[in-house]
Amino acid sequence: MSATTEISPGLVLQRVKPPLRLADFKLIAFDMDSTLINIECIDEIADAVGKKAEVAAITEATMRGEIKDFKESLRRRVALLQGVPVAALQQVYDERLKLNPGATELVAACKKAGLKVLLVSGGFTFFANRVKDRLGIDFARSNLLDEADGQLTGEVVTQSWGDICDGAEKRRTLLEVASLMGISPQETIAVGDGANDLPMMGEAGLSVAYHAKPKVREQAMVAINEGGLDRVLEILK
Repeated sequence: MSATTEISPGLVLQRVKPPLRLADFKLIAFDMDSTLINIECIDEIADAVGKKAEVAAITEATMRGEIKDFKESLRRRVALLQGVPVAALQQVYDERLKLNPGATELVAACKKAGLKVLLVSGGFTFFANRVKDRLGIDFARSNLLDEADGQLTGEVVTQSWGDICDGAEKRRTLLEVASLMGISPQETIAVGDGANDLPMMGEAGLSVAYHAKPKVREQAMVAINEGGLDRVLEILK
């Protein structure tokens, strides 16, 4: 099946033929911001210092693939967060962050079918670790914001695996976890919405674009353009 097929309103398939069995997969990897959750965390943190428009414009251009270097884009945006109180992160989490529709149901269905769940995010550990705990996700990798004296310094902390989780690192993490599990990339599913998700989506046995940028919709095997994340279960029996 090479042609694009809308099997029901807002659910598009290409280069894949249903039905597929969820149990044939062993690992599902999710992007976080605008995929598992409803916000781009960095944009909302920037709002605390009146820089949301400036930061959001860079975020949007990056996710559309217009700014090619994700690391440079992230550094530019994080630099604008210098002086934000660390307490603002909790406020964003409490007041603005919501799980996207169907996230809980999809993760639960995957776990029930025996899949491990990976969260791999160009966002931040403060949010990723809380979302991980909330959904019972197995593994998470994301960026760590540097802080001093109760404020963000405007820099990202280097971690054991590297400094910034960009598209290449998302791909590497998916392949590394698959290798440690003793499975092939074909037994993985990758779900994302932005250009920096394409490298891992390109390796996965099934790629899912969720309310994604046009470039990502074009390249994914499954595009959910309407409704919740759990719509992928319409083709994964």
